[in-house]
Order: sequence, then structure tokens, then C-alpha cells
Amino acid sequence: MQPAIAWRKEIMVGSFEQDEIRMEFAGTRKTHGQMLFIEKEVPYLAFRTLLSEPEVRHGCATRLGGVSEGCFASLNLGFFRGDPEEKVRENFCRICDSIGVDVNKVVLPKQVHECNVRRVTEEDFGNGIVRPLPYDSVDAQVTNVRGAVLAVFGADCVPILFYDPAGHAIGTAHAGWRGSIGRIAQKTVETMTREFGTDPKQIKACIGPSICGECYEVDGIVLRRFSEEFPEAVTACGQGKGLLNLWKVNETVLLQAGLLPEHITVSGVCTKCNSDVFFSHRVMGERRGNLACFISLAEEK
Repeated sequence: MQPAIAWRKEIMVGSFEQDEIRMEFAGTRKTHGQMLFIEKEVPYLAFRTLLSEPEVRHGCATRLGGVSEGCFASLNLGFFRGDPEEKVRENFCRICDSIGVDVNKVVLPKQVHECNVRRVTEEDFGNGIVRPLPYDSVDAQVTNVRGAVLAVFGADCVPILFYDPAGHAIGTAHAGWRGSIGRIAQKTVETMTREFGTDPKQIKACIGPSICGECYEVDGIVLRRFSEEFPEAVTACGQGKGLLNLWKVNETVLLQAGLLPEHITVSGVCTKCNSDVFFSHRVMGERRGNLACFISLAEEK
């Protein structure tokens, strides 16, 4: 593994206008806005609001610190993109070790841009990691099982982490444009309410690194649908095109689902603006790796 201390990069954070983050992976921590950069050999990003919760383990991977090569360099977490499986598994081992969760208890979704939410139990430990996925369409997961590690993938799409401190439950959701217009974030909240008795007002939701509203150009039916349902998240730019802010869309959906404004955190980190640090579909196309965010409830000692 290359020494992390040698790497240095400035990251532009869209929601903070001209602010800059300087990451110097030298074994220290640096903060900016809502996120903290955990600067280990395999670095990751964490939400300050979740770091304050003793029972929560979580992290959002960058593309740094793995063993993959070429267009997958280096921390690719996607098994079905053409990268050798043994390298992807090693990448999972590295990032899970860095975050402090058990890789054997990771549960992967099956993201197909639909709005199916699945409850995870102990029987699901290792799904997608040590055994094939037993489901065909899961873009959101919820659980109250301690030790279970929920993962959500992205490479511009919006990953959302959920935590209910009163009911001791967690969730993840993958919100591309289809999931966002389908209100998958709301469906995740509704599932947590139904399965665990969660009060939406207690939920803390974190919108992870993903494409920003200044980089996501859309047109056609996508532009029309969002202009009708979420006009506040669309900026027209002429010739039948517009800029779509999926962070704003999902923030609106979460508020409509009953979350309190102060319990919603937007990372402000754009994957397209920083494609040397994050995989970005808009920059790289299909020949690229996958990012992932993770969340887990710590097991009782």
C-alpha cells in the first residue's frame, strides 16, 4: 500500500461556495463544515453529526487506499464492474478495517434504481461479500441488528444514511434521479417507522458525497418531471436543458417525510468536481469503480 502521508489534494465543496478543504493524509484529522476527513492509510469521510453518536460506526469511502488498478484505481467497491473479485474483497477488508466494522457482517444492496426497501437480519450477514445476493432489487436497507453493516453504493448518485437514536435503528438509501423522484428516502423513513416504531422527528439523515447541483445537467423527461415536482431544485440553462440539485430534492423529500431540518445534513462534497478523489459516472462513464458508504450499530460489550 502506498504511504498515505505522501498524498495531498484540495477539494472544492459546492455548498460552501469558495471554501476549500485541504486533505493531508498524515495520520491526523481535519474538519470542514459538516464532514470530517479521517486520515488513515485508507482514508474516509465521516459526518460530524454521526461521529457524536457513540453507538454508530460509519464512513464514506473515497477512491484512495485500495489495491485495484487502471480505471478501478484504487479502492473500487463494485463487484460487477470488471475488476477481479479478489481485489474488490481486499478493498472491502481495508475500508471496513479503517472504519472499524466487521467485513463479514456487511450486507450489500442490489441497486437497480428502483424504490424497494428491505429489512436486514442476522441471516443476511455477508450478502454480496461471501455469498451471492439472494434478492434482485434492493436500493434501500434498514435494520436494528447490532453489528450489521449496511452499505450503499454510488458514483454520482446520492447515498443517504439514516439513524434513529431513540429506536436504535439505521438505514441506507441509494437515490439517483429515479430513486429521488420515486421518493426512496421517504419510503425508507416509512419502513423504519413500520418495522421499528421509529418517530421521523428523531431520525438523523446524512446526504453523502455525490454530484452537485452545478454539475448535474439533465434534459427531456427528467427535466420536465423534476421541474413539475421539485421546481426549487431545478435551474434552467437554455436549449431544453437544466441543472438538477439532487441534494435539494432529497432534503425536501426528507422534510416532507417528517424529519426536522436540523436533523438533515448535506455533505456538500461533489463527486464530479473531485473525480480524482471519488469515482464519477459523469466523468468516467461505465469504466470506473464504485464508491460506498457504510453505517452500523456497535455491538454491546
